[in-house]
Amino acid sequence: MKMIAELIDNEHVEGQYLLGNVSKGVNQAGGTYFSLELRDASGSIVGKKWDAKPGDEQIFVPGNVVFVIGETNKYRDVLQLKILSAELVPADEVDAARFIKTAPVSKEELINRFNAHLDSINNEDCIKLLKYMVNKFQDKIFSYPAAVSIHHEYSSGLLMHSINMADIATFLAPLYNADHDLMVTGCLLHDLGKIVELEGSIVYRYSLEGKLLGHISIMCAEMRKAAELLNITSEIPLLLEHMILAHHGQMEYGSPVIPLTKEALLLSFIDNMDSKMIMVEKALYETKEGEFSNRIFALDNRAFYKPKQ
Repeated sequence: MKMIAELIDNEHVEGQYLLGNVSKGVNQAGGTYFSLELRDASGSIVGKKWDAKPGDEQIFVPGNVVFVIGETNKYRDVLQLKILSAELVPADEVDAARFIKTAPVSKEELINRFNAHLDSINNEDCIKLLKYMVNKFQDKIFSYPAAVSIHHEYSSGLLMHSINMADIATFLAPLYNADHDLMVTGCLLHDLGKIVELEGSIVYRYSLEGKLLGHISIMCAEMRKAAELLNITSEIPLLLEHMILAHHGQMEYGSPVIPLTKEALLLSFIDNMDSKMIMVEKALYETKEGEFSNRIFALDNRAFYKPKQ
């Protein structure tokens, strides 16, 4: 079975692939089709299932691993896969080696950078909350992905995303007179709810709690519980809860409240920037110089140009 990066135009394909983005559409004749992102450790490719059947909705779910039979072809000079048939792969038959993808920075370096950010904090309540979360979630903080797909969807991706944000916050906080300790703590904690929202070891799926509650409300509850156990009476936990609740920036993007403190607003900007730039970086990595990337669904379906060096 070829990896995605090895696929060429006009060839027969059979193999296991992880589903990323999935969208359903209706053609002019009234038939249903699926547009999919198929992934493995080497990259991703757009897949099309034109003659969708009723049972396909249970198969084409983000996070599922499917065995696909199909044919490659180019559409507007972009390689894609026409899916002839697909079936769900049972967990015990998943070829794990096809999907092990790690962060571009070593786990050890990321942990060192995490500890450096922790050491830069002076507020005792922020330190208590951070150490409590590290102790509770332990290695999951350092090994979990940040998402099933979209961005930082690899081992230690959650850690890399959080540290990237803390790096940016350390630079921006003094420019805008934002509280350094709140910003760094918020960056390191804002997405930890994904440890509960997602489940798995190599191939991650949304847990029941993740589907019903979402990582934002999960982490807000964890923060309140920690503050009570640690007997913290300052407003630090409340400010951090607000930053977590508001970090998607707008209600239509999943935040139950909009940012109403300087630190919450800045955190939402930083989160948005890091996640979107990583999406672009991933798309351009798989693009030849002088060509446009595949369209990025989460960025208004835009394709990005990779300049010639």
